Amino acid sequence: MSAAALVGMNQLFSLGITQDELIKHGLTLGADIPFCIMRGTALSEGIGEILTPLPSIPPCWFLIVKPSFSMSTKFVYEHLHLDEQTAHPDIDGMIQAISHGDLTGITDRMGNVLEQVTEKHYPAIVQIKKDMRRLGAVNALMSGSGSTVFGIFTSREAAGKAAEFFHNDPGIRQTAVVRPFSKNLPRSKSQKNHNHFSKKNSSLTQGDKYTAKKGRRNN
Repeated sequence: MSAAALVGMNQLFSLGITQDELIKHGLTLGADIPFCIMRGTALSEGIGEILTPLPSIPPCWFLIVKPSFSMSTKFVYEHLHLDEQTAHPDIDGMIQAISHGDLTGITDRMGNVLEQVTEKHYPAIVQIKKDMRRLGAVNALMSGSGSTVFGIFTSREAAGKAAEFFHNDPGIRQTAVVRPFSKNLPRSKSQKNHNHFSKKNSSLTQGDKYTAKKGRRNN
């Protein structure tokens, strides 16, 4: 939201602030904001401020699922214990797969070391990932420190059917089917008109949209 606000105000008020300047301002608000301002595929290093652009990933669809519970980032990092036995994602292999346009090579190398904490305390994360793969995702992973999980699908139809499954689950608060940002994709009419809002059973993608929002459960 912060990245969108910075970019939006710069455009709306014709401020003429360069992307590099926006990124510097964004970093003071959060480590992930520079990446969101830059958009596209990139290697992020440091605390998120060192960004190296990469080619767009092959065409695919992401299913994003937000459970009804949230997680404390502070709790996750406090319980994270990294050692020589910790399995880390193959970043070099991932970059090579992206460069070759190899979607399977990308998904096979997905990893998140924070899952070693969250999956112990929130087994629902494990189940959501299993369900996504069972429903056709080539792979699934928790996003950041949770609790959102995403799965990568090769078709919108498969992702949409999986979204329906999770939409009917009372333990899921929100789902969305989206395409990853690609600088090669044409802007849709809805984007040109800045019409990004839609109600239940719609979704904001880079053109097409499918989202299902659910109210909070009283636990």
